Amino acid sequence: MADRVIRVRLDETATESDVGALRKWLEREQRLDEKVRAGELRIHERRRTDESGAPMGIAMEIIVAMIGGSASVALNQLVVQVAHAVEAWRENHREVEDGDPPEASVDPVDLDG
Repeated sequence: MADRVIRVRLDETATESDVGALRKWLEREQRLDEKVRAGELRIHERRRTDESGAPMGIAMEIIVAMIGGSASVALNQLVVQVAHAVEAWRENHREVEDGDPPEASVDPVDLDG
């Protein structure tokens, strides 16, 4: 599973509400929703950790995990889909909330090492 996980992190300006709203946005994104319904993808929040694995206060991150299959092409396509969905959420945030939305990073990660 280590090569099939994408981590979405918002910067320090984000609230827990922002993280929850982004997770829900990702879950409703059509292409991602189709993969979740087909059992190919899971989207969940988890406590954020530093490089040593120690929890970082109340900070949360979103994990998008592929289930089955590990083709790097599929992972790269998923990273692009997630990144586009995150940017769409940020644009929507600008329209419905005051101030700038939190910056975001979308990266494939190795959760085992």
